Amino acid sequence: MFAWKPLLPSSKCIQDLVLRDAIRCIENFGVTPTISSSVCCSNGYTISTSWKPPQCGIGICENNRASYNTRELLVDTRSLIVHASHITAIVPSICYKGLTLPLYGIQYAWNLGMASFRYSFLCIRCAHDQVHRLVSRVRKTLRGSYDDIGWLQHAPGMPPVQDGTSRFLELLADIRDGEHTLPNSFVYLLIPALKLQYSYVIGLFSNHGPLYFVATKKFFSKMGLACHIAKVHSEASVEHNALVLKQYIEEIYWGSGKPVMLLGHSKGGIDAAAALSLYWSNLKNKVAGLALVQSPYGGTPVASDMLREGQIGDKETRRIMELLICKVIKGDIRALEDLTYEKRKEFITKHELSLDIPLISFHSEARIAPGVLATMTQIAHAELPWLPLPKSDHSDTCLVSGRQVPVMIPISAAMAVCALHLQLRYGEKSDGLVTCRDAQVPGSVVVRPNMKLDHAWMVYSSKKKNPTEPDAREMCEALLTLLVELRNMKNGLEQPL
Repeated sequence: MFAWKPLLPSSKCIQDLVLRDAIRCIENFGVTPTISSSVCCSNGYTISTSWKPPQCGIGICENNRASYNTRELLVDTRSLIVHASHITAIVPSICYKGLTLPLYGIQYAWNLGMASFRYSFLCIRCAHDQVHRLVSRVRKTLRGSYDDIGWLQHAPGMPPVQDGTSRFLELLADIRDGEHTLPNSFVYLLIPALKLQYSYVIGLFSNHGPLYFVATKKFFSKMGLACHIAKVHSEASVEHNALVLKQYIEEIYWGSGKPVMLLGHSKGGIDAAAALSLYWSNLKNKVAGLALVQSPYGGTPVASDMLREGQIGDKETRRIMELLICKVIKGDIRALEDLTYEKRKEFITKHELSLDIPLISFHSEARIAPGVLATMTQIAHAELPWLPLPKSDHSDTCLVSGRQVPVMIPISAAMAVCALHLQLRYGEKSDGLVTCRDAQVPGSVVVRPNMKLDHAWMVYSSKKKNPTEPDAREMCEALLTLLVELRNMKNGLEQPL
């Protein structure tokens, strides 16, 4: 009979648990363990056994387990000895297995802290970028067109201008005294700037007629001069109107056989200059001269401040202008874009205006006195519907008649407000829309009279007329007379100014 030790079952149980945890720990590192042990038998022999954990299914493992138990029965369990070296190799793995959960917790806490730090850093960076963009937009909005006004005067390679104001005032005084010297050897073409569609304002009175250059054309016709108003859609782009004017000038020249004198107001002057720049080879012998009246040849801050990208409210402002120009007056947004400093710089750099013909630049300043706010300007007239009126008190018969009603709006007041805005913001004198420096064409004769004339004064009639001051018809005649003199000077027929 064998004598069993009391603690042997507990030792066996501990051995099995240690072996199982050691094997599982080693398997986590991808290593197949091999456990070896030496057993001393009662006959003095030592049996060495080795065991590799099965890598198979449950059924096979049970067979191996049974075989393992069978081998156990063949030895003397009373003298079972497990080498300490195997136990010491397994203990660190058991300790590491016990520290796995705390290590995972520390790593999770570290990752969570780093994620929070990275998120906070990204939020701070995004806020910094937004603040930087906002500050940049504010600066761009406040800066406006300060660096662009008068850029033509500082651009390299631009020819200087010549002052012709004194000669212009002399010719104007002669015209007011009844001396008219405009020859009939030219055809005079007046090019308007902006023909508003007044049917949206007048409403039911659809029969309307804008007075753009109408009085000047009648004034020239009474003197026996051939004068036309160009039928261009001034709300279209500059390049589109340049092509239309080129065709219009060719028709006039081939129909009359006379060269054409051009006088363009505001954007009309820009369209005429673009026609000469783009189609000079076709118009060289057909155009005798060009006078630009209050034309933003270098650009205008009004258009640039509205359509400048990168400023506060740029997208909203553009949508409003597209609605007004494209939907209300049936125009093209490019008509306004072409008057910005960016577009004017690009066009003038690519297309040079020829100096082979005389050029005149006319600019003025708007009156900003408080009394201007009460000035009304007639821009059109509306024809009332035909109404039956009694012929006499004793008759039942009726007489059908029509009445014309003038359309008056405070254009001068609006120009005064705009001029005051440009003067306070940029310190520049203007006619309300165009600054004096931007209206000067390089290489031209500049006319700058000491008169308070707003941007719309040249083409519309004012309700308050001062007989001691010249009107728009006389001003246009004086400009064209000076243009004829400049042409004669170029041809050597007259002395220089």
